Amino acid sequence: MCGTSRPMIAYALRRLLQAIPTLFVVVTLSFFLIRLAPGGPFDLERPLPPAAMENLKRLYGLDQPLIVQYGRYLLSLAKGDLGPSFSFRDLTVNDLFARGLPVSATLGSLALALALLLGLGFGTLAAFRRGRMADRLVGIGASLGLAVPTFVTAPLLQIVFGLSLAWLPVGGWDGGNPRNLVLPVITLALPQIAAIARLTRSALNEVLTQPHIRTLRAMGLPPWRVALQALRGALLPVLSTLGPVAAALLTGSVIVETIFGLPGIGRYFVDGALNRDYTLVMGTVVLVAVMVVAFNLVADLLAAVLDPRLRLGA
Repeated sequence: MCGTSRPMIAYALRRLLQAIPTLFVVVTLSFFLIRLAPGGPFDLERPLPPAAMENLKRLYGLDQPLIVQYGRYLLSLAKGDLGPSFSFRDLTVNDLFARGLPVSATLGSLALALALLLGLGFGTLAAFRRGRMADRLVGIGASLGLAVPTFVTAPLLQIVFGLSLAWLPVGGWDGGNPRNLVLPVITLALPQIAAIARLTRSALNEVLTQPHIRTLRAMGLPPWRVALQALRGALLPVLSTLGPVAAALLTGSVIVETIFGLPGIGRYFVDGALNRDYTLVMGTVVLVAVMVVAFNLVADLLAAVLDPRLRLGA
């Protein structure tokens, strides 16, 4: 047991150390690109008097040289402080995320679970029914799921299930009422179901031709046992895509949250971008970057469990 855990721990530490420079580069590039973009957080339709503008810049530290602002931001970020919001004057970015992140995380978690369940199921069905009607139907459905964007899918679901059939509400959060989650979760999950199904089918078709699977079939094992063994080998390419997919779903979709009127962090990102709210946009970038790195690390560790060659450095 100890001999197995040591390579695993070493592999996890190595991947974690590689992630730190990545986060630093993302934060640095985002900080300077946002600050160098035209406009500012206090540029209004009716310009402020010069004295008021100077006072606001002094209050938020924007009168300092850019490199000084960058250093202060890094120090605050190291303490877990994402800074004050420029557009929501009475709130900090931490306060806004404390409100919006539970909504986005609930929505994203359900969408990810649904995408994995249906994507792996449809992909496995298509691989074991290769060339048959089930395979063709899954292929057509996956192509449609990838081709139709969410800003088309969401209104269609609202019209059909919300307005025509009146089965589900067309929007709103309502304190996390499950009925309000159905349509946005399905909208978020559909493209990922299609992508995972296609990837699973492709990986399984390759695994099913390998000698050890043919041996299991020749030994007369039940089809479900053969499917489980084949699926274990096919999970590696699926896991490699779960990092960015999970981060995107769990941090919320800007389009889906806007269409369904959900108070997630996607709405705050839109407001921050429109109002040049530097700290709010930076906070969203940092949150997404951390999520991507964290879920990539989890996916790599799961892949290392499935394939010992990865953790041994092969």
